[in-house]
Amino acid sequence: MGISTVDSSVAGLGGCPYAKGASGNVATEDVVYMLNGLGVKTNVDIEKLMSAGDFIGKHLGRPSGSKTAIALSRVTADSSKI
Repeated sequence: MGISTVDSSVAGLGGCPYAKGASGNVATEDVVYMLNGLGVKTNVDIEKLMSAGDFIGKHLGRPSGSKTAIALSRVTADSSKI
């Protein structure tokens, strides 16, 4: 459809200096997961993307703002208990 660029932020980090109280940005992990689900080829390795978000979040002492990363991390953690 001609869309070639989508703005997002790893783990939803960041904010907008023009919108006081903004909670953050759209998480790249969520965008990639959605696009994959729609059959759009992104060439993004979502596991590596989640790993980068996890690394950054731990460094900053903040939880991920990505619903996808949180859910997939829980699934991985639960399956490792089996």
